[in-house]
Amino acid sequence: MPKAEDIEVTGKVIAVLPGNKFKVQLDDTDSTILCHLSGRMRKNRIKVILGDAIEATMSPYDITLGRITRRN
Repeated sequence: MPKAEDIEVTGKVIAVLPGNKFKVQLDDTDSTILCHLSGRMRKNRIKVILGDAIEATMSPYDITLGRITRRN
């Protein structure tokens, strides 16, 4: 069985939560998802703060969770 492809989305950070988690408002659907930083962003110490525009990937199996892959 092939792996399902990730969904690429863009949004804005609306809340910074404990444990390196972020609440993100999506641009295209106006829904809110819970995101964490990807490993490469953590490794390179990329800081994400309130109000940043980001790109994230979501799994098609659970669209309420995501992973921040890029800060714009």
